[in-house]
Amino acid sequence: MKIAVYFLAAFCTLVMVSGPAYANEQDPWEPWNRQVFEFNETVDYYSAKPLAQAYRNVTPQVVDDAITNVFSNLGEPLIVVSGLAQGKFLQALSDTGRFLVNSTIGVLGIFDVARHIGMPKHNEDMGQVFASWGIDSGPYLILPILGPSTVRDATGFVVDTWGLDSLDPQYQALDNTEVYYSSVFAEYLDVRADLIPAEGIISGDRYSFIRSLYLQRREFLINDGQVQDEFNDDFDDFDEDF
Repeated sequence: MKIAVYFLAAFCTLVMVSGPAYANEQDPWEPWNRQVFEFNETVDYYSAKPLAQAYRNVTPQVVDDAITNVFSNLGEPLIVVSGLAQGKFLQALSDTGRFLVNSTIGVLGIFDVARHIGMPKHNEDMGQVFASWGIDSGPYLILPILGPSTVRDATGFVVDTWGLDSLDPQYQALDNTEVYYSSVFAEYLDVRADLIPAEGIISGDRYSFIRSLYLQRREFLINDGQVQDEFNDDFDDFDEDF
């Protein structure tokens, strides 16, 4: 994951130096972003999506749900830290309890027991932390392979991936590099497979639609759901997948 972080930092620097500053106010680097978007679409079409579709075809729903639950549970410690950094102390306490319950009674997170006893899943990250500290989102940015982001969210991703590795049970337990990256790929494949049904909501220009959906979803998360727009129902449905 360290290699990905270095690559991300170099890519962001390149875009800020070479990207044109015009067009959409939130997307001044649109020409560059569209090129990266097309690259990502090609990679997805020829590799990620076929693998994800094959995964959906051979994996029973109950097994897919269990895999999703396990990876979701592994992310809870980072969610706790991000919640604390935003001053959400009661939520962080609930998230800690959620992690402990699902890791024990839920058999290492296979079963989401906590959800059934009043401990809902939250979605927090360092990008949201920076937003709560008053840091502007910066321009919209398409990252190679990783997809939609902003300068603020990309920076948050670096912190989540690099600075908080010590809190990631997946990283701590899998000290073998090949095994660790295999688990990361499995997590990516699981998420990509879960998103296949959502593709039906995309209409018109895919780039513009995905940009709008991403930016509105981030606003939704940053404001803890206190944003009224036509995409709110979609956020509620797909929040677990992101």
